[in-house]
Amino acid sequence: MKRYLLFIAIFILPLVFQITPLQILKLKTFDAFVKTPDASGNFVILNITDKDVQERGGYPFPRQDLAQIHVDLLNKGALGVGWVILFPEPDRFGGDKIFAEALSYSPSVIAMPEIDNKKYPPTEGTVFLGPPANGIQLEGILENIDILKANALQGVVSAPIDVDGLVRQLPLLMQTPDGWVASFGTQVLKSLVQANSYIIKTEESAVVEIAVQGLPPVSVDSLGRKWISWVDTPQTTLSEMNVEGKFVFVGVTAKGVMPQLSTSAGLKNPHMIQAALAESMLIENSPQIPGSHLIYEIFIFILISLVIYCTIKYLGLLESLLVATAVISFTAYGGWYLIQKNILIDVTYTLISSILISTQEFYFRFREQYKLREQIKKQFEHYLDPRQVKKLQDNPDLLKLSGEKKYATFLFTDVRGFTSLSERLEPEEVTELMNKALTIQASAVQANGGMVDKYIGDAMMAIFNAPLDLDNHEDAAIKTAIQIKHDIEAADLGIEIGIGLSSGLAVIGNCGSATRFDYTAIGDAVNLGARMESSCKELGVNLVIADSTMKASSYNLKSLGSIKVKGKSKAIKVYTWEQS
Repeated sequence: MKRYLLFIAIFILPLVFQITPLQILKLKTFDAFVKTPDASGNFVILNITDKDVQERGGYPFPRQDLAQIHVDLLNKGALGVGWVILFPEPDRFGGDKIFAEALSYSPSVIAMPEIDNKKYPPTEGTVFLGPPANGIQLEGILENIDILKANALQGVVSAPIDVDGLVRQLPLLMQTPDGWVASFGTQVLKSLVQANSYIIKTEESAVVEIAVQGLPPVSVDSLGRKWISWVDTPQTTLSEMNVEGKFVFVGVTAKGVMPQLSTSAGLKNPHMIQAALAESMLIENSPQIPGSHLIYEIFIFILISLVIYCTIKYLGLLESLLVATAVISFTAYGGWYLIQKNILIDVTYTLISSILISTQEFYFRFREQYKLREQIKKQFEHYLDPRQVKKLQDNPDLLKLSGEKKYATFLFTDVRGFTSLSERLEPEEVTELMNKALTIQASAVQANGGMVDKYIGDAMMAIFNAPLDLDNHEDAAIKTAIQIKHDIEAADLGIEIGIGLSSGLAVIGNCGSATRFDYTAIGDAVNLGARMESSCKELGVNLVIADSTMKASSYNLKSLGSIKVKGKSKAIKVYTWEQS
């Protein structure tokens, strides 16, 4: 427990203090899984392109031209126009009056940038429900010229970046030394509904909701920021002007005019970002980070890590691995589900830390069992097959002579005419030939889930359904026999293999003396399998299958009648397989 508490302390500190790498991880997780909803249908983005700038002889456009564009948009059915373009200086062509008049024809918003030490009167009509709170701090605002701001609302186009340098969250309202000011996107909504005020709901000096009068409140974080849904807002151009029934966000995409900002959805121009903000404010159930998200994340972290620790401590390695995997998987799914429901609570760090805690606890458990496994290996590696040693290592309770009674299928093979073959070939050639033949047979056994029990000269014995359970072991054994026949013929070794199969109960385990024993099978079914193989020559086939194996098999086998075998009072029905 002390070790667990130490690890909890180590891993929880970054979560409590929200260190930068952890914040970045959290934001990247949200980026990956937050759903992108459909556009609200209320807005369209109009891009002033390189082509437009070239055709009009450069940028900036005379404001008389902007006035004409504004009027044309209204004539095309636009509900209003937001100019994400700055007008801090008078027009050099004297078109400010004409442009101001055009702005007065419709709900209009013009942009203001953040600037150092420039005073700006606060947005009118800001109402607090609850104690005063702090928001995103701006040092000052650069206003537009008087004649334009008199005929349009002004909105700040500041786009604060997250710790990784990307724009994801935009403030609806911001603070300056002189009071609260509204963002461009927020002012757009205010102009559309012709509202007179904003309502800021606070709890414990933290912003909870912001509402434009007449519209549903929008959930925000403690600083008044809204998580942006980067919806696919329709876009148009000056030549198209597909704007009917929509509010138009006008901005410049021509190269070298307006800077692009890095967002979680790629590079975006300022007017696209403000359009996304307005869209996000109108989308129902849009993503939000709960104000108490840190408490939730810490609680989930402690709960999950405690469950995993107790699981590993009190269950076996396999069981604890399964439970830990299930807990981690459930946590991952829960985090994904919450994000899909637009509740931005991050469990990524919890998952990472849980995996690390699990790993270290598994290590300590494994180290204990490894010492025991090594003791078993040293004691038995010279006497047992490596696979059997591993089985004993995995289950030390098998270290007894008695074994277990188990139903299995037994396969016996033998090379036909081995004696005459030995007389015709040199010893080295015989050895090479037998090695090839036995390798083919062993490969087939292992490929189908069986175990090669022993080699006896040119003969082999294999077991199916031990030491590991094997579904439909009868069919697996028959399949192996067929494969051996095919592979031996394909290898063109010049030999024939006799194969016998039987199924039944046998004692399987460590059999022998106290000083020397082998993992093998003993019983009547084993003896019957050997008898089946020896009857191949008598019956004139290369494969003889006992009735006990045939009964549980799905193969279509050919009957060979009944034969008498040594040790059996009744005749045994036997079968073989022939390729159809």
